[in-house]
Formats: sequence, structure tokens, C-alpha cells
Amino acid sequence: MHIILTGAPLRRSSLPIAIAIALGCAASSGSFAAAPGNAPQALAQVRDTALQSDWAYARLADMTDLIGPRLSGSAGAAAAVQQVAETMRQLGAKVTLQPVKVPHWVRGVETAEIVDYAGRPQGVSQRVVLTALGGSGATPAAGLTAPLIIVRSMEELKARASEVKGAIVLIDTPFDQEMAERGLAGVTYGQGSRSRFLGPKAAADLGAAAALVRSIGGANFRIPHAGATGLDDNKRIPAAAVTVEDALLIGRLAARGPVKMHLTLTPQNLPEADSYNVIADWPGTDKADEVVVVSGHLDSWDLATGAHDDGAGVVAAMGVLETLKKLDYRPRRTIRVIAWMNEENGGRGGQAYFDAHKQALGKQYAAIEMDSGAGRPFGILASVGPKSEKLFAPLRAALQPMGAHAFTRRDALGTGDLHRLETGGVPSFEPLVDSHSYFHYHHTPADTLDKVDPDNLKRNVALMSSLAWFLANIDGEIGRAPEQEG
Repeated sequence: MHIILTGAPLRRSSLPIAIAIALGCAASSGSFAAAPGNAPQALAQVRDTALQSDWAYARLADMTDLIGPRLSGSAGAAAAVQQVAETMRQLGAKVTLQPVKVPHWVRGVETAEIVDYAGRPQGVSQRVVLTALGGSGATPAAGLTAPLIIVRSMEELKARASEVKGAIVLIDTPFDQEMAERGLAGVTYGQGSRSRFLGPKAAADLGAAAALVRSIGGANFRIPHAGATGLDDNKRIPAAAVTVEDALLIGRLAARGPVKMHLTLTPQNLPEADSYNVIADWPGTDKADEVVVVSGHLDSWDLATGAHDDGAGVVAAMGVLETLKKLDYRPRRTIRVIAWMNEENGGRGGQAYFDAHKQALGKQYAAIEMDSGAGRPFGILASVGPKSEKLFAPLRAALQPMGAHAFTRRDALGTGDLHRLETGGVPSFEPLVDSHSYFHYHHTPADTLDKVDPDNLKRNVALMSSLAWFLANIDGEIGRAPEQEG
């Protein structure tokens, strides 16, 4: 008997009580410690053991509070590698540090003012709140002053190419929070991130002095959202994200007449740095040569401590092994926790792992990544073939008591670090989470520990642990990713 209500989140105070009652009822029917493979008892025990544990949240506090930001190439990223590796060793996992060469970009001064516009009182200028985008070039130390033009899309940027040379271009693509509220946060984020990644390069190719983008997020508290750009080494113009409020201000002033901005950005692209993926194996038994990857990315942007993006994903993956250790459960296939390096501004960690295993992708049985924040999980996203869905019925039944039994199949998930494996045919999975508020904090100074709900993190650990255990013990094949099916 389980009293966790499907479809409605429990209050924090009710979760431990509900689990205790559920476990008490389960214990009366006998010990689960010897339950084999994917027997319902074993799946229930994995789920409930994870739901009881504060271990992952404590590890997230260690990462965010003791280390802080973890941008690739930084001292914080290096410290996080050692912290996670040592924690995994203490659990008894076999730990390997896989070398990865990573970009080393650091931000410097970042200021902007609107210094000329129609109706400007003498001696007045308007401060603009912004942050340099990853890979941005630098202005002169004293900054630069140039006319500012606004475009709403990449298509408009191309259409107005003759106006771009020597100007500061603002690509003003709004984030549709209504879509986010209705479960489509990733779709609207994709629209904005396309402008952020491709826009500065397109502006540079057209001779722009600098490129600005509107921040991608739905909570307008005048904080900027960082992110990567696709700028080329030989055309690294200054590039920054402005807050939503400042983008709106610029638009209103531009409606009155010409606008001119003074911009100072002094980031540096330093020589590439040595770093690592942290790989921790929980060895399998009779199918130990087959691997189920469970992962999140260790690096974060430098504006905050990366609690949602993606400290939560790393500690949830780590929590899978902590759960299995408590139960003394050994899977048939090896469960491999990976803390990826350099997802945010290069994807070098995912590339390094793919390169090391591309000749034997058949041994990569399945791969899981959590990189959409630690919102409440409602189920699983999976890139398996249509005929494989029915195989997951036992897992869905085990997740039903915590309201996380939805199963959504897609031909491809395209997650940050797994997409190369997925393209190679490895079935990929990720938690289906409530992300309506995720982009309030994503890549901002507000992505801190206090934004992560401890009970929702437990639910994510429970889902990841149950899914990993299920995949590591299921008989036969679940089918390669659909694009590779014959």
C-alpha cells in the first residue's frame, strides 16, 4: 500500500510520513534485500529508499556552497572534479578521470549605457544591465560607442544587412512564458537560444560592432541570462545578453528616434585548460561489459552556483549509486555515473566519451541524462522504438505511487551530452520534469541552492535510480534509438 497521491505534489512535511507508512506496509511482507532483478519488490525498494534519503541534497549543498560556480577551465570546475570523484570512491565505485581539453573563457568588466536618444535631458544617460555571453570578444578598454539597431529575428537581421555594419545590434527575441506554463518551456527556449548562439556570429559576419540578445527567461527581475555563442575565433565581436526590462526600454526609446549606446566588455579567451569527465562505475554481474550511463554535467556558468543547471543532475546521478549501496544491490549490467565536463560552452566532455566508445557503441546499452532542472518529475522521456514502449510497463507501475509514471517516446531527445551516443543508436532517457519556472533561474545569478526543492530532488533521485536499475536488469534488448532501427 502506498499513500503518495498520483498527480498531486505532496507537501514537504507529508513526504517522509507517507514513505514511512508505505515502507512499513511493504516490510510486513518480507525483506526486499534478496529481491531479484526487476521484481516489483526490488523496484519498489529502490524507489522508496531513494525517496527517504537526503544524501543527494547534502551533496548539492557541498557543490554549490563550498565550491560555487564551475565554468570550464576555472578553479571551481577543477575542485568539483575532485569533490565528485572522492565522493564516488567513498561509496565504493570504480572511479576514472577521463581527460578533456576545455575552453577557458573569463568575463571582465561589463557595462553599458544608452548615451543618446530622442528627448534625452542634458547630462542624462540610461544604464543597461547585461552580461557577456560565452565566447564574446572584447571592446577597447575604454569601451565603444555606436548606433544601436533592433531586429526581432535572424531573418530580419539578414534582411537589414545594409544597416548592420558598425552598429550594435540587439536581437530581441521574446521568451513565451505562456508556452512554458503549458509544458513547452523547451520549445520557447529553443527559439531564444537559436538567436543567442547564431545571432552574434551572423552580426559579426555582417560587420557589426557588437551584438546583444534579449535574455531567455520568463521571470523579469532585471537579471541577465548568460549562454554560449557560435562566434568564430577570427571574428569575436563583443556579445552580451541584456535583461528583458532593458530590451523593452531600448525598444521604447528606439520608437522615438535613433539610439546610441556606449558598451564596455573585457572578457578574455585564455589558452585551453586540462579537465576531466568523472566516471564512476558500479560493476555489473553477468552482463558487466554492457553499460547503462546515468549522468549530469558538472560545469556551470559563472554568474551563480549552478544548482539547477546542472548540479542537481550530477547529484541525482550520484544518488543512484548511493541508493544501490544502501540496498547492497548489484545490477546485471554496469551502471556508470558520468559527471560531464564542458556541456555549457563546448560539449567537449560528451565528445571525448563518444570518441572513446564509438567503435563499440553496442556495449552502451542505454544512457540517461538529467539536465532540465530539479522540478517535480512526472515521468520519463525516451528515444526508444514504438515497439519497445510496452517493455517499460513494470517500471511505470513502480513509479505510479509517486506520480511519475508518464512515458513519452520521441525519435530523438537531443540532450546536451548524450546526443552523439543517441545518433549512434544508443537509446536515451531523461526525466520528464515540471520546467515552467526553470528558465526563471537558468544561466542567471539566481541559480542557487535555495531554488531547489529538496523533496523534488528526492523524487528525481528515485526516478533515476528506478530507471537505471530497470535498464541494468531487463532481459534482452530494448531496441536501438529509432533513427537507427532497420
